[in-house]
Amino acid sequence: MANRINPASLDEDNPEWTEQDFARARPSSEVLPELFGAEMAAEMLKPKGGRPRKANPKVFTAIRLDADIVEAFKATGSGWQTRINDALKTWLKEHPENRAG
Repeated sequence: MANRINPASLDEDNPEWTEQDFARARPSSEVLPELFGAEMAAEMLKPKGGRPRKANPKVFTAIRLDADIVEAFKATGSGWQTRINDALKTWLKEHPENRAG
């Protein structure tokens, strides 16, 4: 069964590309300097690198907890793992003598 294009869904301002359109296409590294200048194009083409790195990123670990503990924290809704993390931080502050060092 061939895919049929719904004529009502066609966008006249943005038609589907033809083989000729693809043949004429140029990479953004060629087009942007012509449109915006070399300096602005270089900034636009610079990789963004995603989310900035945290100074103290969290570490993935797996621990075994009692089922009732996990159920109680999960019952508090979204962010339950952060609340477990906060509870452990509080315990460390209240028991500094137990810290390895």
